[in-house]
Amino acid sequence: MNLLQDMTTWRFWRHFLTGFFFCLGAVSTVQQIGTAISKDIVIFSGYPFLALTLTIAILGSLYWSWPRPIEQTYNTPNIKISIIKGNILTESTHLVIGTNDTFDMETPIIIANGSLQGQALAILYGNDINRLKADIDSALVAKPIIGTIAKNGNVNQYGIGAIATVNHAARLLFFLAYCEMNSNNEASSSPDKIWKSLGCLWSEVSRTSNGGTISVPVIGGGQARLSNILPAQDAIRFTILSFILASRQSRVCEELRIIVRPEDYKKLDRLELQAFLSSLRSS
Repeated sequence: MNLLQDMTTWRFWRHFLTGFFFCLGAVSTVQQIGTAISKDIVIFSGYPFLALTLTIAILGSLYWSWPRPIEQTYNTPNIKISIIKGNILTESTHLVIGTNDTFDMETPIIIANGSLQGQALAILYGNDINRLKADIDSALVAKPIIGTIAKNGNVNQYGIGAIATVNHAARLLFFLAYCEMNSNNEASSSPDKIWKSLGCLWSEVSRTSNGGTISVPVIGGGQARLSNILPAQDAIRFTILSFILASRQSRVCEELRIIVRPEDYKKLDRLELQAFLSSLRSS
């Protein structure tokens, strides 16, 4: 289904037609050179040669334009970026889990069960909210509190970009605050706040992950309430660009995996994302 969707895009057909006419031109050039050498060469004429030419052009252009996994490796810096359909909580890598600046974790009163936070509590902690709170509190001990807010739940504010780094099952969980909570426990964010939080994330990953692969969700939807301003396609590019720029300043990790929920993945222009990744090789 994903393959058929990719093959209906203009980007696919543009690559296909470019490859098709390139192959036709190459075969035509070979034909003209052969004819110039000797007009007695009959292999370059007739319907069999026409059929061979069209076959080569079609197969060559399909190879050129065929959708592939969305990934790219870079030499400067030496990193890899992959965009993968799946559930981030099944990854065995270091994980990034978005949260709010007060680090509320209670479900379902404050945090929705279906959110990534809610699923992390259920899957990674077996719904043991006390253990999760203890891990978060321990990770925040040395973090500065920038203010307080009158509301139910946690009242201490740690600010956008605050990170609670938790050791869990031989890997790290980065609880990244990219949303602000108001007095009604409503979370919100903005592109500027997400950009700031991503910069803080790469610094923390560089400092603590020892170069290991890190998996991040699509940051910007869900509790951030930015799906109209920063849809999944743009949110992914946003994250990639932030990671690339940070990696050029200092090593962050060897691979970034952006894990996209299946319902969002099928809406992506995957060929466009691959083109975006490729364009960053020489920029």
